[in-house]
Amino acid sequence: MGCKQGNGTLHQKGKWSSSLHRILSDHRLKGAIAGVSVRSAKTGDLLFNHNGDTRLTPASNMKLITGAAALEMLGSDYRFTTEVCTDGEIHDQTLIGNLYLRGKGDPTLLREDFDHFVSELKSIGVKRIEGNVVADESWFDDQHHSEDMIWSDEHEYYGAQISALTVSPNTDYDAGTIMVTVSGGEIGSAPEVVLHPKTDYVDINNLATTVSTEEEGEGELVIKRNHGSNTITISGTISQFGDPKTNWIAVWNPSAYVMDLFFESLQTHHITLSGKKEFASTPIHAKTLLSKKSMPLSELLIPFMKLSNNGHAEVLLKEMGRVHLGKGSFEAGLEVVKTFLRSEGLNPNNMCLRDGSGISQMNLIQPNELSKLLYTLQNKNWFSSFFDSLPVAGSPERFVGGTLRERFRQTSAENVIFAKTGSLIGVTSLSGYIKRKEPLVFSVIINNFLDEEEMEKIEDEIILSLAGDVL
Repeated sequence: MGCKQGNGTLHQKGKWSSSLHRILSDHRLKGAIAGVSVRSAKTGDLLFNHNGDTRLTPASNMKLITGAAALEMLGSDYRFTTEVCTDGEIHDQTLIGNLYLRGKGDPTLLREDFDHFVSELKSIGVKRIEGNVVADESWFDDQHHSEDMIWSDEHEYYGAQISALTVSPNTDYDAGTIMVTVSGGEIGSAPEVVLHPKTDYVDINNLATTVSTEEEGEGELVIKRNHGSNTITISGTISQFGDPKTNWIAVWNPSAYVMDLFFESLQTHHITLSGKKEFASTPIHAKTLLSKKSMPLSELLIPFMKLSNNGHAEVLLKEMGRVHLGKGSFEAGLEVVKTFLRSEGLNPNNMCLRDGSGISQMNLIQPNELSKLLYTLQNKNWFSSFFDSLPVAGSPERFVGGTLRERFRQTSAENVIFAKTGSLIGVTSLSGYIKRKEPLVFSVIINNFLDEEEMEKIEDEIILSLAGDVL
C-alpha cells in the first residue's frame, strides 16, 4: 500500500517514508528536481521512489559506475605498468640506441620513481646514452580531455589532462599536476613561491603582494595557469604571517612534463646524453630494460573514491577501452562500461554517459538504476574492495571519511553512511549504503537548483531520516 507523490511512489510504511515525503515537499526544492531511490540491501526491493526513473546529472556519483566497471573488467589485482625500453644495445657502459620511457596509464608515478629508474639503469651498466630519450604516451589516444570539459577548469587539479605517461606530486596521486605553495614575504613585496616537485617546466608570473594582517584584501590570492601554456600567474594578496596557500595546478602536456623530470634525473645521476628529447611510439622490436608496476586497483580505489579523483576515473575508463577493445579512448572505455552495465541487468540505452568522472553536465542517470547497481554489486567477489573505498560519514581520517569526513558528525549517520558524494554547479548527489538493522541502498540526486548550501541541507535531511534506525 503506497501513496502517490509527484511522479514517484512511497512503498515503505514507517516514519522515515513519511519524513521523506515532508522533506521532498519543502519549498526550497521549488524549481529543482530531486530524485530519491531507496532499496532493501537484502532483497533489492524498491522501498521508496521519488523521480527515480528521471534521468538526472549525477556529478561524481558517476565514479560509482566507473569504479565498479573497472573492478569487474580489469580485476581488483590489476596494476598499471611503466617501462623503460631500448631499440639498441649496451656496450662498454654505453647504450647505443634510443631510450624509451613508455607510459601505460599509471597515475601513481612520483618524481622519485624516475630517480629509481635511472639508478637501475646505472646498475645494469649504462653510464652513457648515444641516442635520444623518447617519451611514449601512445598507450592512450591524444584526446587529453573529455568532450565536455570546460576550458576554464583545465588549470584545476580536477581538470588535469589525461595521458598514458604522467606523474603525481604526492600520494594523493593527482596525476598531471604540480603543487604551488605561496608564502608571505616582506610587506609590499612579492610572496615566496615553491614548486613541488621542483621543476623548470612551468614559468611563474608572480604579480602578488605581501600585506600585513590588518590590510583589507588579506588572503585574496589567485593561482592559475594561463590557458594553453605552462605559465602560472599568481595575483592578489597574502598575509605576511598567515598560513601558506597551496594549490594543485594542472600542467599543459603531462608527458612533456614527465620527460623534463626524467631527463633531469638522467643528468643528476651523471648519465651522459648525446641525443635529445623526443616524443614517439616505442618500436615493436624494442626490448624492455626496466619496468615498474603500480599498486593494485583495490588499493588505488582508496584515493580514487575517497578523494573523488577525476583523473583516476578517466584513466580507468581509457584503460578499460585499451584492454578490452584495443583503444585507449573515452569512446572505447564507455563502450566497455555499457557492456558491464548490461551484464548487471541495467539498460545504458536509457542513460547518457559522457565520461568516467562525472564532471560532464551531460551525464544522465536514473537514481533507480544507480540504486539497482549498488544492490547487485554486493554479490561480487570484489565487493569488499568497492565498499571499503567509499567515504564514511563523519569519520575524520582523510583516507577513511574522504569527502564525507566533515559531514554528519555526531549524528545518527556518523559511521553508518558509506557513500559517494557528487557536486557540480546546480548538482548535488549522494549514493551508497546505510548500515541499519534493516540495511538500505540509496541514491539521492538533486539537479537544477541555485542555492548549493540549501540543497546540501536537504540532502543531509534525507540521509538523516534514513539513518535513524541504526545498528
